[in-house]
Amino acid sequence: MAVDDVPLDDKAKRMRDLLSSFYAPDPSMPNESSGKYVPLDAIDTNSFDADQYMNLLVQKSSLEGLLQRHVEMAAEIKNLDTDLQMLVYENYSKFISATDTIKRMNSNIVGMEANMEQLLEKIKSVQSRSDGVNTSLSEKREHIEKLHCKRNLLRKVQFIYDLPARLGKCTESEAYADAVRFYTGALPIFKAYGDSSFQDCKRASEEAIAIVIKNLQGKLFSDSESTHARAEAAVLLKQLDFPVDSLKAKLLEKLEQSLGDLQLKDEDLSNCLLKSNDPSKQEKTTELVPSTIHEASVREFVEAVQAYRVIFPDAEKQLIRLVQDLVTKNFETAEQYGKKRISSADLLGVLRMIWKDVLLMDEVLHEAVLSEFSLEAAQITVKHYVASQFSLLLHDISDALTKVYVGQKEGMEECPLQVALEASKKAVLQGSMDVLLEFRQLLDDKIGVLVKLKDLIIDWVQEGFQEFFRALDNRFLLLSGRNNSSSPVQGLEGTQGDKVLVGLVLVLAQLSVFIEQTAIPRITEEIAASFSGGGVRGYENGPAFVPGEICRIFRSSGEKLLHHYINMRNQKISILLRKRLTTPNWVKHKEPREVHMFVDLFLQELRAIADEVKQILPQGLQRRHRRTDSNGSTTSSRSNPLREDKLSRSTTQKARSQLLETHLAKLFKQKVEIFTKVEYTQESVITTIVKLSLKSFQEFVRLQTYNRSGFQQIQLDVQYLRTPLKETVEDEAAIDFLLDEVIVAAAERCLDPIPLEPPILDKLIQAKLAKTRDLNAVSP
Repeated sequence: MAVDDVPLDDKAKRMRDLLSSFYAPDPSMPNESSGKYVPLDAIDTNSFDADQYMNLLVQKSSLEGLLQRHVEMAAEIKNLDTDLQMLVYENYSKFISATDTIKRMNSNIVGMEANMEQLLEKIKSVQSRSDGVNTSLSEKREHIEKLHCKRNLLRKVQFIYDLPARLGKCTESEAYADAVRFYTGALPIFKAYGDSSFQDCKRASEEAIAIVIKNLQGKLFSDSESTHARAEAAVLLKQLDFPVDSLKAKLLEKLEQSLGDLQLKDEDLSNCLLKSNDPSKQEKTTELVPSTIHEASVREFVEAVQAYRVIFPDAEKQLIRLVQDLVTKNFETAEQYGKKRISSADLLGVLRMIWKDVLLMDEVLHEAVLSEFSLEAAQITVKHYVASQFSLLLHDISDALTKVYVGQKEGMEECPLQVALEASKKAVLQGSMDVLLEFRQLLDDKIGVLVKLKDLIIDWVQEGFQEFFRALDNRFLLLSGRNNSSSPVQGLEGTQGDKVLVGLVLVLAQLSVFIEQTAIPRITEEIAASFSGGGVRGYENGPAFVPGEICRIFRSSGEKLLHHYINMRNQKISILLRKRLTTPNWVKHKEPREVHMFVDLFLQELRAIADEVKQILPQGLQRRHRRTDSNGSTTSSRSNPLREDKLSRSTTQKARSQLLETHLAKLFKQKVEIFTKVEYTQESVITTIVKLSLKSFQEFVRLQTYNRSGFQQIQLDVQYLRTPLKETVEDEAAIDFLLDEVIVAAAERCLDPIPLEPPILDKLIQAKLAKTRDLNAVSP
């Protein structure tokens, strides 16, 4: 096999191993190569056994394999020789270069040793001459040093004698820093020789420095002086060992007094925000806006705090208490301001002002951690603002509803129920959208404290809407004259003790339907779009805003209010019916001449109810329970036996047998559904009120005893009511049934139940109709 047939990777690997073993053989390290010919690697080790290798090779290889292995080893030997020769050639040039470098170094070093010896001799010569000069001048140097010391001493003595005059000049020129420096420099001499040589100088200097101290105290406590000048005066007094405890207390008291000017006030905030929102005021650059004055005052206070801290490093706790108290009071002012009817932009303006003050004070007193401290105060302020906005919204809705009461109580027609309903709908939906827009501005603002409160604000908004609608439901119950236990009450607090307006109850019922079907879905969409997130209150407490629960509340309230309206209207009609049936003596009643006037009052009350219902409720899709000739009507089985000729017989015995026939017919006639579920339609409400009224009519009739004339009067009144009532309601069959029940109840309680003859009955009814038409024609 040729050498080129050996794989390139194996060949290169074996070559590297051979070269490595040639230059640095290490018998202790095992060979890590794992080539194709593993036994060959052992040739390079000291422990190689040629005989064993040959025996193993002969045993495992054939003749052709031995020949092939021979050719390979011969090629490898040749390659190794070639590589060794190339390696020697490559390193030979390097050896020559190194030899040339060594030769140049030897030539450069020649002569250097002689130069070094000459340099050493010159250094020794200079040193000897220097020693001689020092020896000759030593006596003169000592004399000069003594003279110099005496000169300095004379200068100090002269300075001490001139010190009182210097102090006086410094006092005149108000160079108090120089005066203090001169005096403190002379104190060591006064302590050593002040009682002997410099007694007079010491006394005069002390008198002069006393004046300086007095002037420094005046500068320190002068309000006209700048903070820097006052701080410098305090530092100078401290250098004079003046007792600073009293100064510390007085300065701290002045800082506390300055807090009163820095605290925000409602009138200041109103003026500031008014001018900031008024373009005409903004153009007057010469006028100092209150916010600018406040900012300047805060900066002056910050400088005073910084100077105070420099003068009194141990007063950190007092300063922290001062700034925290200032921040707390400003946030309390903002909290009270936020309870008013202001926009979120106004509140943001106040918060920016306070937050700017916090950052300024935090720079000079970072140990107070005002940014974190103010977070709790800001949390209370923003939370109360959110709550106040919901309270104002609730108040606006209540105002829109109470206008109905006030307007109708005073006889004003400018505020009908329909206008009140539309106004209250707008107050609920548009008011809620406006409130959400205001809260959205709080979330979008980049004030540091609001960024940290973002999740909390989202929770407060969601919780606020949940509580707002619960409070609104309670307000509806209160306005309707019902308490939380759903028991009706007679009066309403806040309406001057008058009865609850019945029309307002119907408005509240329809408004509850609007909130459930329109307002809550719209508000839910807006909250999901702009106020998603939050979760600070904890997932274990459940979601903050639960639309399904609110919808259930108002669905239930709407049904309760609608039934309450029906009951209130029915109660008023019941009073009319009770008065009608309990006033006369029915046993001695005279023969009926006309339809009783209570029928007009009853129909008038129903027309008033219809006018109210038409303003608030929509019409139904279709009129149900219309009577037909083939439906087994109640009139054919109940009223006909009373109106036919058989009832016109004059004998009491036959009349009583006819009453028995009526009861039997009652058992076999078609069942009529009287009371059905009340719907939010005009027809359903009016029909339900009429049914309840007729049922009350029947019960009141059962409580009296009638003679023949009294029974006939009841028959006449009921027959006249039959047509207008069926025109009003949607369930004619039930109305016929209930009217028949009234007649039957009167017959059961009659001593002689003989009805009027049909001609006479029709004549009296036609007379009443004609009289009614004449009255309607005369009235405008």
